[in-house]
Amino acid sequence: DLKKVPGNIPPDIVKLDLSNNKIRQLRAKEFEDVSELKILNLNSNGIAYIDPAAFSGLSNLEELDLSNNSLQNFEYGVLEDLYFLKILWLRENPWRCDYNIHYLFYWLKHHYNVHYNGLECKMPEEYKGWSVGKYVRSYYEECPKDKLPIYPETFDLDKEDEEWERHKEQSVQTVKKHGVIVTVIG
Repeated sequence: DLKKVPGNIPPDIVKLDLSNNKIRQLRAKEFEDVSELKILNLNSNGIAYIDPAAFSGLSNLEELDLSNNSLQNFEYGVLEDLYFLKILWLRENPWRCDYNIHYLFYWLKHHYNVHYNGLECKMPEEYKGWSVGKYVRSYYEECPKDKLPIYPETFDLDKEDEEWERHKEQSVQTVKKHGVIVTVIG
């Protein structure tokens, strides 16, 4: 029945199981004194909010279980200190597919060595059941076609790299005026 992360955790602990408690939020630097921690289980707590600095100092963490909580998204920075993370459990959370989910998706995309599961939209209703990746791609597909090349890494990369370079050369004009370079896209 813990309502917060205990403060008396031994500093040399490598595995910590805090599952099935009543921890609703993770505050900044909750785990800063347990830097040797490799496995952290926070499953089934009802966690709805994680401070961006909550995992600060957990640079050795390899496995993090956040499944079966109340998480809708992660604020920017939540995962930044997890350099050696290999497994991230995310299933059974009510992920909200709006712009705020992009940080989590892009963090996972750029940390391709992290295995994860359970990243499925639960709300809003029109995206329920979609994978978060599909939602993020559709977010940019709705933009006018002439604006798509601004974010080439956000698509399935149907275009070959040479075609992208050719299109970029055609659509970008650079003008030098009064010592200032102005770039016009479009």
